[in-house]
Amino acid sequence: MFPPLYAILDPDFTTLPLPQLAASLAAAGVQLMQLRCKQASAARMHALAGELVAVLRPKDVRLIVNDRADVAALSGASGVHVGQEDLPVEDARRLCAPPLWVGVSTHNLEQLREADRTSADYIAVGPVFHTGTKANPDPVVGVEFVKAARQLTRKPLVAIGGITLESAAEVFRAGADSLAVISDLIATADPGQRAAAYLAIAGVELTNRDQGHSE
Repeated sequence: MFPPLYAILDPDFTTLPLPQLAASLAAAGVQLMQLRCKQASAARMHALAGELVAVLRPKDVRLIVNDRADVAALSGASGVHVGQEDLPVEDARRLCAPPLWVGVSTHNLEQLREADRTSADYIAVGPVFHTGTKANPDPVVGVEFVKAARQLTRKPLVAIGGITLESAAEVFRAGADSLAVISDLIATADPGQRAAAYLAIAGVELTNRDQGHSE
């Protein structure tokens, strides 16, 4: 099963050292994390990724590096996540061959259909809700887009953008396999406790879906 909570580790949204934050989230049961640091140099990204890999690999937690396939491959991370302005999926794949993952962001159905034809291991869709974590966010797509996307791909679907604990169940019911969360997870007083709450919701909603109780 694809990990139901995808924690985005961004130093701009937490005062905790990233390795400490990652360890806390892993202890709560988070199995998939992403290093995102838009302003960092390649050298800084590589150093951060190495620190996080050292913490997470022994715990069998996957670390994905945002944007930088080269850093992902060199640091020992578990893969890369690319956006529409980054390397195309198949070019990123040349640096991050299986078993490394390549994920891709999509913001409309045309992009989603294109992503479905690639070797991407998962497809992110969003922003589902308004988000303050990007300087120039794409237009909000809403929960209905998640439902439409679910009909167009069998790849794991990661919903991202403004998701909170209060909206998590609704997004899972729309068809998301995983929720990528930044500020509502890592900017809280106790990220580990918050992660556990998300995972509890995921357990209920995904079990109901598997049993045919979803909408």
